[in-house]
This record gives sequence, C-alpha cells and structure tokens, in this order.
Amino acid sequence: MPDKETFALINAILNAIAGVLIVIGFVFIKKRNYRAHGWTMASAVAMGVLFLASYLTSKLIHGEISSGMPAGWFRFIYLYVVLLPHTIMAAVVLVLVIVAVTFAAKRKWESHRKVARWTLPIWLYVSVTGVLIYFLLYWVYPAMYPEAFKASPLF
Repeated sequence: MPDKETFALINAILNAIAGVLIVIGFVFIKKRNYRAHGWTMASAVAMGVLFLASYLTSKLIHGEISSGMPAGWFRFIYLYVVLLPHTIMAAVVLVLVIVAVTFAAKRKWESHRKVARWTLPIWLYVSVTGVLIYFLLYWVYPAMYPEAFKASPLF
C-alpha cells in the first residue's frame, strides 16, 4: 500500500487533472460544443471521484495527521489562508457538483446553468489549492524548516 507521501502525490495529480479538465470544459461550453463539454466535465467528475476515493483510503490507512508545523507565519498562512478555505470550499463543491450533474442528467439545462455558474469557480479553486497544499506541505515546508520537518514523526 502506498505511503502517505505517495497518496499525497497521487491526490495532487488527480486534483491537477481535474483542474485542467474543468478549464477545458469551460472553453467547450463557451464555444457551445455541448457534447465535448459533457464528456470533459464527466471526466472531471471521474477524477474527483478517484481523488475522493484515494483521499479517504489514505486517511483510513494512515489516519488523519497534522503537519507538525512549528508555529509561525508559514503555519498561519498554510492553515488559515490556504487549508481552511480549501476545506470549506471542498465540502461545498461536493454538494454543488452532485446538484449540477443531477440537473444535467435530467436535462434541466437552465437549472444546471445556474448551479454550474457557482460550481465551476469553486471547483477550480479547490483543485488549484489542492495542488498548492501538496507543494506547500511536501516541498516548501521541508525546504524552509528542514529541522522541524525531519524531527516530525508525522513525515
């Protein structure tokens, strides 16, 4: 079974792919290419489902862990500027995606459009900040605080 760092990398890749697909889907809808939009967004949803399965599997195997970051400006930025809004928006977007997909499946296009206008930017934000979280936690933090990173039993 993958270690927590491998799960984190897989999750970041799935988030990045979902983000790219969301942008491509947006371009397709603006060009009124509804079929391509549908397939692209279905692929983005599939990446989201794979992400959620991978994320939950990592939590079941490795448990919920904190970063063990020392107090300071970096931890404040990481926790309150990046992680907290990401987590809140991730919970919100999960519901919005389900609603948007349900409206699309029922061919209720006006309702789908109304929900999708909110869903797309929030989902894109969650995807981008998901990748940012990976880089902050596994690349930037160890480079800035190597002693704390090495001493942490969580890594």
